[in-house]
Amino acid sequence: MIAFTVVVNQFRPLLGQRGLLPVPTYLARRRFRDAPSLFHARYSDALAAALGWVGIVVAASLLVGLPQRGPLWLPMLAWFVLWVLYLSFVNVGQVFYGFGWESLLLEAGALAVFLGNADTAPPILLVVLVRWLLFRVEFGAGLIKIRGDACWRNLTCLNYHHETQPMPGPFSWYFHRLPPSLHRIEVAANHVAQLVVPWLLFAPQPVAGVAGAIVILTQLWLVCSGNFAWLNALTITLALFALDGAWLEPIVRIDPPALSPAPTWYAVVVLAATAGVVVLSYWPARNLLSSRQAMNASFNRWHLVNAYGAFGSVTRERHEVVVEGTADTTIGADTVWLEYGFKGKPGDPHRRPRQFAPYHLRLDWLMWFAALSPAYADRWFMAFLGKLLAGDRDTLRLLRHNPFADAPPSLVRARLYRYRFTTSEERRATGDTWVRQLIADYAGPIARRQRA
Repeated sequence: MIAFTVVVNQFRPLLGQRGLLPVPTYLARRRFRDAPSLFHARYSDALAAALGWVGIVVAASLLVGLPQRGPLWLPMLAWFVLWVLYLSFVNVGQVFYGFGWESLLLEAGALAVFLGNADTAPPILLVVLVRWLLFRVEFGAGLIKIRGDACWRNLTCLNYHHETQPMPGPFSWYFHRLPPSLHRIEVAANHVAQLVVPWLLFAPQPVAGVAGAIVILTQLWLVCSGNFAWLNALTITLALFALDGAWLEPIVRIDPPALSPAPTWYAVVVLAATAGVVVLSYWPARNLLSSRQAMNASFNRWHLVNAYGAFGSVTRERHEVVVEGTADTTIGADTVWLEYGFKGKPGDPHRRPRQFAPYHLRLDWLMWFAALSPAYADRWFMAFLGKLLAGDRDTLRLLRHNPFADAPPSLVRARLYRYRFTTSEERRATGDTWVRQLIADYAGPIARRQRA
């Protein structure tokens, strides 16, 4: 439901007909078999919005359990509709939908098709498949770290990560200021949670339940320390499949399903789906064993049975692209530049990071990549500046603050800054969360007449 809410709020300015990377232009160069999507038949912003709202309504109905009260085929159809709709957005979303949790949501959603209804117990094969998915998420993330940056092996990565992660949260400053000895314990605990615990997911109870609980606790730690869209919430949901149902009774009442046998057609469908996952598992299993392990990779256009993992390398310094505009038509010593404010990414040094996850701010995340290298933004960043010069309302809604509410600026520019968290002394003295230092110009200045 959150993912489709993001579609409704952000898809049009990012990927719509007049977006930064228009879907019609992309589809003109792609065949259906290369990027399956309903939009190959027709694309319009109104249709994208309508499908987004359909996704919200169907997801909300599943959330409150309405389709599950009906016949067995009804919740299966509802989950399948969600999968088809979201696949259609992901496969045309380009870099704005190039995140690992898109594939994770699609794979988990595809498995949910076979959950059954309120009168049918989830098949044991489905429980195993979900745990296999959770294993790949956790073990893949652990392997990519231990094989990647040396700081993961010498236990120092968290000396930097809380400060340099894509979108810090409200408690990230405090996590960063923990003593180095505690950071080393954090990293060591993370290695245990991601390299050892996942194997226990396939053990009998209560061992599997303990493993699932450890996964949940580590994910809650990540929720507190940063913003990673719905990755953590979805991983926690998958980990619930490892718990003993009796453990959840004090929290939520669980009605046992009827003991009547499932229809034969349903058993056949589940067996076929299991066989399909087994076959497709060859590629992610091989990837796990490879010394050239790929991170967040899909091996098929349907985003089924994928490889996962993140932060194989950790940046030591935080860079941010700051976008500014001016009403002056010529640049001089007295030119006043006003800064645009983003919702999630650091900007104003005084502003403390906010909590947005499980909501996903796609533009803010891409701005983090843009600061790492202009190559990550070469397809969309100049178009973004052009939208600011035009005062495009849809684009401006993606931002927290527009300093040119009355009229668009005459010129815009982007500058690259080095950011670091303030020390405890600096924060007490100034109230600031960040200290920033100008490094270089990033783009511009660009005038409206240049865009014309």
